[in-house]
Amino acid sequence: QVQLVESGGGLVQPGGSLRLSCSASTISFSIYNMTWYCQAPGKQRELVASITIDGRTNYGDSVKGRFTISRDNVRKTVYLEMNNLKPEDSAVYLCKAHSVIFNLEFWGKGTLVTVSS
Repeated sequence: QVQLVESGGGLVQPGGSLRLSCSASTISFSIYNMTWYCQAPGKQRELVASITIDGRTNYGDSVKGRFTISRDNVRKTVYLEMNNLKPEDSAVYLCKAHSVIFNLEFWGKGTLVTVSS
């Protein structure tokens, strides 16, 4: 069992920045691909950004050029640097850990991001 705890959300003005963190409880963090999703009220969960165990990244179209995902395997943490935030970025941001080898998947409970003036 892997516990994921997201942090760093909050209220920010349009054009502002936030850095989200997702910390994992497992010593095997390096074997997990990590993904950030967002879910706004009444909308489906959307992929924001992902990073594989070897550092390859992928981004949703709406955040390309504005968000950056990174990971620190020593600190067992994945980060989401969010710049030039827009009101439509407002959502709960959740992280997921996925091991292809062991076919395991774990989710955090999310952190709320609100972009408003």
